[in-house]
Amino acid sequence: MSQENTVQEIIRGEYVRQSQWMELIASENYQSRAVLEAQASVLANKYAEWYPGRRYYGGQEYTDQIEQLAIDKAKEVFRADHANVQALSGAAANLCIYAAWCEPGDTIIWMDLSHGWHLTHGAPVTFFSKVFNFVRYKTLPNGEIDYDQIEALAQEHHPKIILAWFSAYPRNIDYTRIAQIAEKVWAVALADMSHIGWFIAANLLPNPLDHGFHVMMTTTHKSLRWPRGALILTKWTPGNPLKKPEKTKENLPTIIDRSVFPGMQWGPHMNVIAGIAVALEEAQSEDFVSYAQQTLDNAKTMAEEFIQRWYQLVTWGTENHLVILDFSNKEYNGRDAEKTLDKIGISTSKSTIPDDPEPPFRPSGLRIGLPAMTTRWIKTTETKKIVDFIDRALINQSDDEYLATLHAEVIEMSKSFPLPT
Repeated sequence: MSQENTVQEIIRGEYVRQSQWMELIASENYQSRAVLEAQASVLANKYAEWYPGRRYYGGQEYTDQIEQLAIDKAKEVFRADHANVQALSGAAANLCIYAAWCEPGDTIIWMDLSHGWHLTHGAPVTFFSKVFNFVRYKTLPNGEIDYDQIEALAQEHHPKIILAWFSAYPRNIDYTRIAQIAEKVWAVALADMSHIGWFIAANLLPNPLDHGFHVMMTTTHKSLRWPRGALILTKWTPGNPLKKPEKTKENLPTIIDRSVFPGMQWGPHMNVIAGIAVALEEAQSEDFVSYAQQTLDNAKTMAEEFIQRWYQLVTWGTENHLVILDFSNKEYNGRDAEKTLDKIGISTSKSTIPDDPEPPFRPSGLRIGLPAMTTRWIKTTETKKIVDFIDRALINQSDDEYLATLHAEVIEMSKSFPLPT
């Protein structure tokens, strides 16, 4: 078999897996055929360094048009004055923002690992942590963010950035309170909306930019169903990109643009930007709003169903798309649960719980998200069925024959909800 055929077979195998498994990883989703086709277009052949109207290379008539289209749609969807669509990922976007506003050694306030943060928010194992000083805040015993602690830390450390949002926090955020704290210490309020950007796009959850935040970043995959990249959105419009601006909050759009290019990265992926432009148009449809609302309904149903079955949940419920099971009172942990559910064709991700006594690779929690399966248009009835699959699998973890039977049931149900076409 040739190498080409091997690659084709591997891709075909992954397509079958995605079709027959249930995807409950909160950060994964399915792109539409139109979005996939845009990424596979001839735009992948083109270098387009810098920004529309001021490229380094020639032949940019159509690249300028597609990037400007993506910028304009992003501004419209997220009610921003400026959008940068070139960031190659959420990690790259966060680093570009940090580098734009901070000097080495400056302080950034962020959320503690076990309370729901993400690696790109200053994990000790990352390059970020070698450059900037990250100070952590936590949640209260009831699961709510400790805003008083944020304010106390801000007064003590005078951070350059206060960062909101996380990858494993099921509740809403008081953006106004965080923005007010940031103003008191002249910090930039940065919202990483990578997990809930779609709810903002659909006007179902608050937009931080409407509540005093200076910068909002969201990845473009995850719940948004777009290509793998990121948007950096700000209030205020950019100035002259060729002139180094004074370091003021009003100049953040220009400072961040210069941090993205030429500061941190070079050739943007124009095919990905094209896919983002297509997806932004999809996000303005009634179907997208219905999808986002259904995801909220499904997540709430899932949380209630697990509670009825006597499972512990972090924050005892959810206000977004994810649920975090807490197995600290069980004989198994999140990694055990993840592996068990893989056996029956349900993808999930292990997760820490607040002040988790276990290490990150053997955490006490399991994160479950509804974006992908809701893209396949499951409703609350099917959500309850999925909880039943998970419950039965965890109860019978050591019975491989029983798990094989469950796997067959999962495949049968999955085939009734095909991937987007």
